[in-house]
Amino acid sequence: MTDIQINDLAEPVFDEFQRSVLEFGDSIDTDFNPEAILAEASDALALTDFGPDDFRERLDLVCDEWDNDKGLTGIGRFGLRNRLVGYAKNRLLIQDMLSRHPEIHEQKIEQPIIVIGLPRTGTTHMLNLLAADSRLRAMPLWESYEPVPTPGEGLLEDGTDPRYQRCADAWAMMQKTVPHLAAMHPMDPDHINEEIELMLPNFASYNFEWFTHSPRYRDHYLAMPQLPHYQYMNTVLKLLQFQQPADWPRRWVLKSPMHLENIPELSAVFPDATFVVTHRDPVSVIQSTITMLAYGQRMNRRRVLIDELAKYWCDRIEHLLRRCVETRQLLPEAQSIDVPFHQFMADDMGMVERIYDKAGLPMDDRAHSEMQDFIASHPRGKHGRVVYDLEGDFGINPAALRARFQFYFDAFPVTAEA
Repeated sequence: MTDIQINDLAEPVFDEFQRSVLEFGDSIDTDFNPEAILAEASDALALTDFGPDDFRERLDLVCDEWDNDKGLTGIGRFGLRNRLVGYAKNRLLIQDMLSRHPEIHEQKIEQPIIVIGLPRTGTTHMLNLLAADSRLRAMPLWESYEPVPTPGEGLLEDGTDPRYQRCADAWAMMQKTVPHLAAMHPMDPDHINEEIELMLPNFASYNFEWFTHSPRYRDHYLAMPQLPHYQYMNTVLKLLQFQQPADWPRRWVLKSPMHLENIPELSAVFPDATFVVTHRDPVSVIQSTITMLAYGQRMNRRRVLIDELAKYWCDRIEHLLRRCVETRQLLPEAQSIDVPFHQFMADDMGMVERIYDKAGLPMDDRAHSEMQDFIASHPRGKHGRVVYDLEGDFGINPAALRARFQFYFDAFPVTAEA
């Protein structure tokens, strides 16, 4: 395993390719006018029905906040606007599919296994491990980015879905512009992604906070009812299930950290789910989260927001965990299990068997073999191991920060890490 030490986190040193990308971005005039974004999506698809227009308030807010963020680089603005156009396209395609096939609403998302936990708590490994079981249905990154095929767009000459290829091309570019990202959070097309990606065509979910510094959106998100957005996400899952061949599995495996602060809404939409709640020392979570975000900002911002990132995500993760402590008991004991990170890392297959017992799913020989094959082909640290330095990079004393989360250590079997 190769150690990766990022020595230029606060003051990035760029290679020739990165400089050329930044220069290209500065040559682009990016327009965050929401009507122009919707018109571009509509013109591209020759579709006009965006469905219920409550999303416009959220789109307007995001456009205004990002347009007035003078710290964004040109390529950062360009990339963010492209995201919004993509979500508008997906919304049109989803609405078109629902209009032509109202029977989609009759689909049932039954007994999903849902992983709930902070980033960096083993949720990604857990999700991908469960997804290796061919009896379960998971959502790869490429499908989450474009859940509905573009009408009239066939397969490429080699039989590849063009949505898959676009995702692969984006990942290749990302590896050139932010090469250490693969060690922190792989984003290849086959990577199993979070279902809250399906809220983005509704211009909802806390994902907008991850794309760039968005405190105004955060405040709006925290104040608005989340149940409608969980219902929208569930509808898109039904749409994906409707599109799949009849012999595909129909029991979903899902996960997202956002569920920690929305347990009542999650359990209302998926009342028969098995809930897997992961736990880890918040200090370890914070140091890897803000390091990853700071590293990504080298291409998106003119100045890496070292101090702002630390304050923002310490506050954000505290909110997620306090909501979890407040609402964890709402999950039925017969349908939920807590998974401490240290136990999962020590015996991942043993923990999966405990989860399967809760879910009423037998661990057969094929599933066991499929998971073992995944583990063998995805060893921890496959892309290298990032060396974190919370105090050196961010000026945060780990012990002092850990004391802030004593309420969480008191509530769950969490082990403090070095």
